Amino acid sequence: MDIWTYQSVEYLTVAGEAWLASASEYPRSMRALWESRPWAPTVLPCGRAFDVVSMPALFGRRALDELWASGPGCGPVASYRGRLLIFVQPGAAPRLRTLLAWEEWARDVPPLLCHGQGDAVTVPPVQRMVDQPDSPGAGPGRWLIAPDSREPWLPGAAVLLWACVRAARGEDTPHAPARPEPAVARTPLTPRPVHLHPLPTA
Repeated sequence: MDIWTYQSVEYLTVAGEAWLASASEYPRSMRALWESRPWAPTVLPCGRAFDVVSMPALFGRRALDELWASGPGCGPVASYRGRLLIFVQPGAAPRLRTLLAWEEWARDVPPLLCHGQGDAVTVPPVQRMVDQPDSPGAGPGRWLIAPDSREPWLPGAAVLLWACVRAARGEDTPHAPARPEPAVARTPLTPRPVHLHPLPTA
């Protein structure tokens, strides 16, 4: 399943907006702010409604493809300043950080930023401006998959970990098997005749 062709939703539904606002300590004030400034990005705390894993955009796309290919799919996803923000279950960020420290796959997965309790992230506006730039690193960011329900499904640490491992190991191009050296035809050696001279007599 390719989310890049028909799963991308760039706008929040009313229910999705309510879920996103629930991350704030004052959700009513947050929704009032969005009503007056719907095109402004917002800083929200992690740990209450969601955690966020930030990864390089290209690698993040591979990881999302793996999430959808393996079945569960993903929850909300945003793009901000050249990175992908994947929203995960509360508490998943510190657990994923611990799992990534294992030597078995630490060298395969690029450095990820895991934002959990005590952290805050900048999320894109609830509405996208018509003339907003699409180039990475420009503009206030955008939703690739916007929240659309009050209880969106969010991946856990283990699900995202294996998606990242498969995405990282899938980048390696298998080496072609070594070709055997061609056999070199050897010319058989022809023994040379040995001439013996008689020993001189006394």
